[in-house]
Amino acid sequence: QVQLVESGGGLVQPGGSLRLSCAASGFTLDYYVIGWFRQAPGKEREGVASVSRKDGRINYADSVKGRFTISRDNAKDTVYLQMNNLNPEDTGVYYCAADFAGSLDSLKWYYWGQGTQVTVSA
Repeated sequence: QVQLVESGGGLVQPGGSLRLSCAASGFTLDYYVIGWFRQAPGKEREGVASVSRKDGRINYADSVKGRFTISRDNAKDTVYLQMNNLNPEDTGVYYCAADFAGSLDSLKWYYWGQGTQVTVSA
């Protein structure tokens, strides 16, 4: 079965950190752009960060620049999202997605995971 699986979400206090993982099952992430998206309650899903295996290009949403870091471990075929200095506005369900040419400005990605909940609260 082809799927993306996210893990690492949870409850964290403001100023805290979490690291999310995205792993593929049934296919390899080698040839894909991998993106992280999030959706807060009552809001649209938005792009957070992306990384391309092909050219190494990394993109971040302005709201997370300097706080979030996306990386990939090719040996483990896993992509990570390190989130530091979290604030309540970062609360939401975080999804990873894979596409040959995905963009954070679009939700038209080929594969999507089921999401992992991140809650930032005191």
